[in-house]
Amino acid sequence: MAIELKEDGIKRLVLRQNYGDKVEKTFNMSRQGVRWRFYRLFNEVYIEAYQIIFFVESNFGTGLRQMAMEIARERVDLRKRAQKVEFFDASRRENGQQEPKSASP
Repeated sequence: MAIELKEDGIKRLVLRQNYGDKVEKTFNMSRQGVRWRFYRLFNEVYIEAYQIIFFVESNFGTGLRQMAMEIARERVDLRKRAQKVEFFDASRRENGQQEPKSASP
């Protein structure tokens, strides 16, 4: 599987090579599902993230970059640690009917 830049009026990222069977088996989705998710992730989410970075750094300079990267690394680390913790059943508060409390005399 490879990712290439396609330029036919508007630039975008596209998947190349034979990716369907492996991805379909690994992620249990159709080839069309793979294309849709790839387009959403790489051509919308990923590119928009860089557009936001470009906007912020154009207006505020690159001085915030190091702090933002530090925060991002911390959040990735926290997410990884949370994934390692075993899942446990947490009791949910039920929103059932309760008897109204009477006023004290």
